[in-house]
This record gives sequence, C-alpha cells and structure tokens, in this order.
Amino acid sequence: MASALYDRERTGRGRFVGISLLRSALAMQSARFVWAAGEPRDVFRDMRSGGITGLHPTRQGSLYISANTPHFWAALCELIGLAGLAADARYDTVRKRAERADELVPLVRHALQARTALEWEQIFGERVPCAAAREIEDMFDHPQVRAEGMVATFEHPTVGSYRGLAGSIKFDEGAAPAPRAAPTFGQHSDRVLADLGYNATEIAALRADGAVA
Repeated sequence: MASALYDRERTGRGRFVGISLLRSALAMQSARFVWAAGEPRDVFRDMRSGGITGLHPTRQGSLYISANTPHFWAALCELIGLAGLAADARYDTVRKRAERADELVPLVRHALQARTALEWEQIFGERVPCAAAREIEDMFDHPQVRAEGMVATFEHPTVGSYRGLAGSIKFDEGAAPAPRAAPTFGQHSDRVLADLGYNATEIAALRADGAVA
C-alpha cells in the first residue's frame, strides 16, 4: 500500500494493489520458500495448536479447523459422526469447549482418523471453515500459486538452479522488475560504484586496495 501511495505522490494517479492472503502468507515464509533442484522433501514443521480451533491430525495429513460459532460447531460434530457433542451442554460455548479441551479434543481427533485431511476438506466444504495443511514443498505446484505466477526458476552461480517466490504484490500498471537470484558477494560492485560516479580506473584502484570486492 505504501508503494502505491508513493507512486500517487509522484504521478498523481491512483493504483490498484493486489495482495492476497496466499501471497502474504508465502511472502512471510519466502526465506523457506526455496527448493533447490534435486533437493529432497525434508522440511518439517510442528504446527500443533490447542483447542478445537487449530491444527488436528487425520488419517493422513493435518487439518486446520475453525469451529467457534454455534453453527460451525454443530456442523463439525454432525459431519464427523459426533452429533451428540453439539447437544451436550458441557460443550455449548467456546469457553466451555476450551475448558474441557483435554476431554473433547481426543474425541474429535479420534473421529478425524477415519479420513485424510484432503477428504475432510471436501466433506466439510463451506459448512466448516477448514484447510488441509500443506507442506511448503506442496505450494510450488499448487494450482492457485501457479495461476498467480508466484514461482520463478532462478539460476545461481553457486547454488545452481532453484525455484523460489517470484513476487508477492501485483500492480495494475507496468511490469514488475523481473525476479533474480540473490547476488554473490561483490557481484554488483562495479555497477553500484559506477552509479555513484566512480570511473573504471577508480574502481580498479579501490579493488586493488581491498576496499571493495
């Protein structure tokens, strides 16, 4: 948003800025959103969360569930085959469910073992807010990520070929700068110094003196 306001001050025109939750989430993890060519799937993260709203294990994979409101809680209980829990006065508020999480969560998680996270995601649909937890490697080929053009392939002189985040913000006008691999130490010294007004002779002298790489 700040970049759009800055551009408005310079040009006098407003700008559309597209920043989706998916883009924001991946941008926050951009340091981990890197997968070198030939690298195995070896990233593991423990994202456990207490209470009903949070991450829960299933038969395969984990599922994030948010069921705080009465109708979401009732739908969750119905769809996992524990409709009686929704009618139980011991669990009829968010506070009560939090206070009795030690007895309630094991029941819910046992029921979730009947299916995989992706299967529950389909079953819950729009009735229970949920999302199957995906490993960071899964996001490189996720349909939405691909549709948004959020992954680019980079060639690095040391690391070699790797895929990473192409960009997290879209503007309505003008092409964004092409993403590039992280530079090696001193790779752009000549260009930076030239932009600052140094000529080739002066740059060579600085390099000879060890002042720059």
